[in-house]
Amino acid sequence: MNAFTSNPMHSRFSLDLGSLRTAYAEGISTPSEVVAEVYRRIRARGDDHVWITLRPEAEAIAEAEALAARRAAGEGLPLYGAPFAVKDNLDVAGLPTTAACPAFAYTPIADAEAVRRLRAAGAIVIGKTNLDQFATGLVGVRSPYGAPSSVFHPDYISGGSSSGSAVAVAAGLVSFALGTDTAGSGRVPAAFNNLVGWKPTKGLVSTRGLVPACRSLDCVSVFTLTCADATDVAAVVSGYDATDPYSRPAPVGTAAAPALPAAFRFGVPRSTQLEFFGDTAAANLYAAALARLRALGGQPVEIDFTPFAATAALLYAGPWVAERLAAITPFADLHPEALHPVTAKIIGAARGLAAVEAFRAFYNLEELRRAAAAEWARMDVLLLPTTPTIYTHAEVAAEPVLLNSRLGTYTNFVNLLDLSALAVPAGFRPDGLPLGVTLMAPAFGDSALLALGARLHAALGGTLGATATALSAVSAPAALPDSRAPFRPAPAPAPVSILLAVVGAHLSGQPLNHQLTSRGATLARATRTAPDYRLFALARTTPPKPGLVRSPGFTPVVASGAFAGIEVEVWSLSPAAFGAFTAEVPAPLAIGNVVLADGSTVKGFVCEPAALEGATEITAHGGWRAYLAARPPG
Repeated sequence: MNAFTSNPMHSRFSLDLGSLRTAYAEGISTPSEVVAEVYRRIRARGDDHVWITLRPEAEAIAEAEALAARRAAGEGLPLYGAPFAVKDNLDVAGLPTTAACPAFAYTPIADAEAVRRLRAAGAIVIGKTNLDQFATGLVGVRSPYGAPSSVFHPDYISGGSSSGSAVAVAAGLVSFALGTDTAGSGRVPAAFNNLVGWKPTKGLVSTRGLVPACRSLDCVSVFTLTCADATDVAAVVSGYDATDPYSRPAPVGTAAAPALPAAFRFGVPRSTQLEFFGDTAAANLYAAALARLRALGGQPVEIDFTPFAATAALLYAGPWVAERLAAITPFADLHPEALHPVTAKIIGAARGLAAVEAFRAFYNLEELRRAAAAEWARMDVLLLPTTPTIYTHAEVAAEPVLLNSRLGTYTNFVNLLDLSALAVPAGFRPDGLPLGVTLMAPAFGDSALLALGARLHAALGGTLGATATALSAVSAPAALPDSRAPFRPAPAPAPVSILLAVVGAHLSGQPLNHQLTSRGATLARATRTAPDYRLFALARTTPPKPGLVRSPGFTPVVASGAFAGIEVEVWSLSPAAFGAFTAEVPAPLAIGNVVLADGSTVKGFVCEPAALEGATEITAHGGWRAYLAARPPG
């Protein structure tokens, strides 16, 4: 047992980033000692349904020791030695990604981009956390891995879909955690666990490596103990990703977050438009938050909440439910029994939707956006309850869809209206259960929200999550008295590489892979094509090669895997290397555009139709390697 974990004081040691930096700077602990303490705490909590997969402790400690060596060599690591958790619909290299569906599980060879940036900054992955299956739900109970509870009462839900990530932070098991947020999944669990939950502007944080729920709306979210910590993490994970088609930089000439004026205006719905479903304690906590924000210089402005509420009602209707089905259609068709019953009911409703209804919903949304914009002209930020109330596990089991819908009253519209949002604690009901409020701003208002949120959180005070550490002991919100922007995402970089999908003899370990590696190409990720591709073993080619052909309307039948689409590797080449490589590609192969499983398009090998004469279709194998493994010797 090391000096850190053997000292009883350290069992209460706070894992917020400020406390960690102090401990490391003063020699109180090292990253490897902190990691050991994290695993001790996880074991002490027992089966709390927080984790789906934990990294081996020895592996995490070895990474921590390597970080210490990097720092000693002078490398700058802004998140040095910070343990963090990852929602299990985001990829971590070498750990299964399940999306809370065991039959769906696959093991990625690369980290999601957000995870990669955090690890490069010195943060240490501890494991993958539980969630509502396929990120569908705000309750945190739709998982075959069990249902985490609020850290403040075992009878009450933790909130979802990012349930495990929130509990891991609130219980003091990690410094911060990644979640996702399509309808409120990065905010509702924050409210139920006394946390800060940052829901960034869409596209500000890359979603590459995320199993999509609604791909056009999905955001990677962050749970922390303080707004200062959220700001530090945001500075690392934010930034344009040229390989993510939904990534976007802050508009040219526009700051990532303009400073709020000293006397800023905050929107408040008309009293007749506020709904707490009979929870007077929740109403009182919201009223107290309004008073605190007013004391910080805010001027309340009564707004018409109608367009926001109407937009929220759209989320589980029309094209956005269909988008959830689109994300998992091949898997859902092959494995309908693997879906949670409530998830299957919600997503399955999309099968009856027509394209005409989708366009009507799009038109309706644009009208609502225009109406909401008129309200935004009267305010700088919007302050709402994060949820109207909180429910028990038993209540949610009795009314799983209705109560989930109620929890989204103040969250479901945010991504549809392209807003940034920050959930902060609002205090506790008389029964000891926490609730929260959420600050919202137009797109790219994230930085100002984080600064204002720090001041609002400090005005509340209290402790961090469910720990005994006081906010006042670790937070210094006075450093940002005027809510100026503490970080600005980097602008879009100039293109420096071209992505190429390879499907056969150029795969890793195959005979022509050297044509890539000799030109300095690097493996970006392993993935699959869109489902409507077919693969053929070409005749009379040396070495043997496949031909990839897109067949719109093709319905794949995969022999043994859970996925449709063809296995590919995506390699990154400089423009010069790409030009030299393509010059060597012989007929009947060519370089064209290939659509991947996530909907993105990269350059890749395609095949001339004439080459299919005498070829053997091998689509059912799902990829060239699987075909070679199944082929008889000789």
